[in-house]
Amino acid sequence: MTQDPVTDQAPSPAEKRPALIPATPPGIARAAELLRAGRLVAFPTETVYGLGGDATDDRAVAAIFAAKGRPQFNPLIAHVPDLAAAQSWAMFDERALELAQQFWPGPLTMVLPRPANSALSLLVSAGLDSVAIRVPGHPLAQALLKAAGRPIAAPSANRSGAVSPTTPHHVLESLGERVDGVVTGGKCQVGLESTVIDLTGPEPVILRPGAVLPEEMERLIGPVRVSAGDPSAPKSPGQLESHYAPNASVRLNAGSADADEAFLTFGPDRFLFGGAIRLNLSLQGDLNEAAANLFSHLRQLDQSGAARIAVMPIPDEGLGVAINDRLRRAAAPRP
Repeated sequence: MTQDPVTDQAPSPAEKRPALIPATPPGIARAAELLRAGRLVAFPTETVYGLGGDATDDRAVAAIFAAKGRPQFNPLIAHVPDLAAAQSWAMFDERALELAQQFWPGPLTMVLPRPANSALSLLVSAGLDSVAIRVPGHPLAQALLKAAGRPIAAPSANRSGAVSPTTPHHVLESLGERVDGVVTGGKCQVGLESTVIDLTGPEPVILRPGAVLPEEMERLIGPVRVSAGDPSAPKSPGQLESHYAPNASVRLNAGSADADEAFLTFGPDRFLFGGAIRLNLSLQGDLNEAAANLFSHLRQLDQSGAARIAVMPIPDEGLGVAINDRLRRAAAPRP
C-alpha cells in the first residue's frame, strides 16, 4: 500500500518550512492533513492568527508549547466548528448555552467543566478540570476545523508574551520554522483575542476582555464580574501579568512623546508633538478600528528601533477596556 506522504513521512530537509498555504479548498485540505498528522498550522480567525495543533494529541499540544516558548501552566483554547462539537468536549449549563446561541460563531471563549472521560490532551487544560473552548467565526477557520474533524488547540501564533499576530507575515516573523504551515487569510478583522468568560462556578467571571462586552452577556445571563485572575495559576490564556509585549518598553497615558520615543496615538492628534515616529490607531476615534490596528501598529513602532513606545490614553469603555487590558500587560515589568 502506498504510504501517505503527510502522515507517514517526515518532511524532507529540502522542504521549505513553514509552507504558505493558500486559502483555497485544496489548501484547506492540505492544512487539515498536516493537523491530523500532528503538525502545527497557523490559521486566521476573526481575532488573531492561531497556532493550531490537534488538541487530542499530547505530542502536538506539547509542540505548541515548545514552538511558542509558552509555560505549560498556561492553558490553551480548544477550537471547534459548532456548538454540537463543543458539547462533545465540555459540559454546558443553561448560561453557557445562552451565550453560545447568541455569540457563536464569534470572538467568545468559555471556560467550562471538562468531562471526566475527555479525550482532550491534559496539556490543553494545563491539568485543570476545566477547558477553554471557542467556535471561531472566520470562514477559513470554520472550513479548516470541519476538514480536520477534531478539536484544534490554537493560542496566538507568536512567541509567548510577544505581540499577537494579525497577518501571515507576523506569524512568519515571530515563529519562522517553528510552524509547519501558515494559511494565508489576510488581516484579521477584530484584531484582539477573544473575550474569555469562566462559567465553572456560580458567578460568571470575565477573565480576559474582548469584543464581546460584559453588558451584552449580562442581558442574557445576569451579573458578570470582571477579574484579572491569578497570573501564577491562570484558568485561560491572556492572564499573565506581562503579555502582548513588544521588544521596546511601553509608556502609557502619554500626552506627548520624547524625541527618541515612538508614539502611538488615538483620535485627532495634529496638536500633539514629539516622537521619532508616530502611528494613529484611529484618527476618527473609532475603537473597533483601533482594536484591529493595535498589534500591527505596535509591531511597526517596535521595528522603528525606538527604545520606548509612548501610548496616548484610550477611552476605557466598550472595546477600549480590552485595548487597555492588552496595553497594560504590554507595559508590565518583564519576567
